[in-house]
Amino acid sequence: MSGRDPFCQPRRFRRGAALTLVFTSVLVAGAATGALPQGEGKSARNESRSAGPAGHHADVARAAEEAMADGKSPIQAAKRAVSRSGDRWGAVYSRGEYEEFEESLDGQYTGVGLWVRRERDGRMEVTKVRDGSPAATAGIRPGDLLRSVDGEKTDGRPVTEVVSLLRGDATDAPAGTAVRLGLERGTRAWTETLRRAQLSTDSVTVRELAGRVTVIKVATFTKGSGRQVREAVRKSPPGGIVLDLRGNSGGLVTEAVTAASAFLDGGLVATYDVEGEQRALHAESGGDTTRPLVALVDGGTMSAAELLTGAVQDRGRALVVGSRTFGKGSVQMPSRLPDGSVAELTVGHYRTPSGHGVDGRGITPDLETGEDALQRAGTVLRGLASPS
Repeated sequence: MSGRDPFCQPRRFRRGAALTLVFTSVLVAGAATGALPQGEGKSARNESRSAGPAGHHADVARAAEEAMADGKSPIQAAKRAVSRSGDRWGAVYSRGEYEEFEESLDGQYTGVGLWVRRERDGRMEVTKVRDGSPAATAGIRPGDLLRSVDGEKTDGRPVTEVVSLLRGDATDAPAGTAVRLGLERGTRAWTETLRRAQLSTDSVTVRELAGRVTVIKVATFTKGSGRQVREAVRKSPPGGIVLDLRGNSGGLVTEAVTAASAFLDGGLVATYDVEGEQRALHAESGGDTTRPLVALVDGGTMSAAELLTGAVQDRGRALVVGSRTFGKGSVQMPSRLPDGSVAELTVGHYRTPSGHGVDGRGITPDLETGEDALQRAGTVLRGLASPS
């Protein structure tokens, strides 16, 4: 939220497959945001105390163990330990929540069709509404504030918890169950009751613009989305390509690297550190390096999407157009706690091929523009593709 080995491939706790490290910020939950850790990213400026990342995991596990021995809630104890550590992106999931989040990365989820992120003041803002979803039918719009879910206030909560409330994880709520949202838009405050639905992420969509321009929109990096990007590039007609990463909250890093491989002929995508050990991510060879490419970004472009943006920008493969990205460049790793719950904790940070840190800074576009970003991108591409 948000990929994992190339990053060390911690063991997946379910279905026996490898679970990748996640850069993310918003969990796809039908409320969602993007990925594991989520959701909503985090920027680890104050993440752990002097004990460091390894000590951070040990402290959280110890707190859970002591709570279990005392007959108290290990999850609540673990959450308090994460809060004390200062790891802004750290989160603790119940076994069921974690399995649900894994499923969301597989491209399916039960929810209402919202993407949310926590603003710096702690308020929860809707960043995207899925077309045809319960949220869209109710008239909820990006920019609305989500103030409560079934009476539970959302301000200051981790995005993971808000997503869990929206999905009804505590009661394993199926599609069709009701959820009551408290919303705010400007001076208007109201309550909306929605019914959850089974939704798919549809993370990659393709369309054609005038002037032989292909737009490949990647909403989030779920399982298979990198392959879909490569296939879209292969099948697209001659002409320029717009890689639209606006509002992409991150997801599986391995999928972002695969997507980068669609435009690069091997070489470095990013470097990162895990508990002080330096590692690197490389593109596969054979990508399309000839056609003009524009990457569209905005303040909702986070985590793994920023990793991809930094790669094509630093490698001179794309012109980046839009507004400064969110700035989440931290790496989370999951660990199993004694009661079966999972702690996703920050273990390091990544850098672009040129060595630039993204965390807390974001990526500055080559051409800054606002709502007309797609139009500007098309104009740039048509100019680049014109015969000289």
